[in-house]
Amino acid sequence: MSEQYSVEILAQAIYAVNKHAKTAPDNRELYSLKKRALQKLIVEKKAKKIGLHFVDRPQYSQQQSSVLISCADYYFHTLPQKEDFKALPHLGKLDAHYRNPIRHMGLKKAKEILTLFLGDPKPPLKKPIKKPIANQNKKKPFLHTSSYFYGH
Repeated sequence: MSEQYSVEILAQAIYAVNKHAKTAPDNRELYSLKKRALQKLIVEKKAKKIGLHFVDRPQYSQQQSSVLISCADYYFHTLPQKEDFKALPHLGKLDAHYRNPIRHMGLKKAKEILTLFLGDPKPPLKKPIKKPIANQNKKKPFLHTSSYFYGH
């Protein structure tokens, strides 16, 4: 399964998932997909951990670092593990002038590619479509009788 797509296509799919995760209301599934795909690419020696970067906007005003990963002509950041602090050089601040290449891929296609690459038995469940119930939108007659109008 993992040989079906080139490293460039996989990196582009990770880029698309990451881009959507940054604005998604519930981004856990997308970040998990990104993390698992990058881990598998690193194990297969198709991606490489480069070093550590300081996070631009750390939580709770504490200094934090993230791992810089190179895959094809893209760079990604993930959360570091304990061994990363010992094994990787610290590169300091993130270079704000560098940008990943902009290539467009839909989120649905990107998720499909990464799911197949990871060998997941079934793709993520789609949200069920709510169908309107017949007669739901019809107005009901006004049944309340007010004593004001009827002098009771």
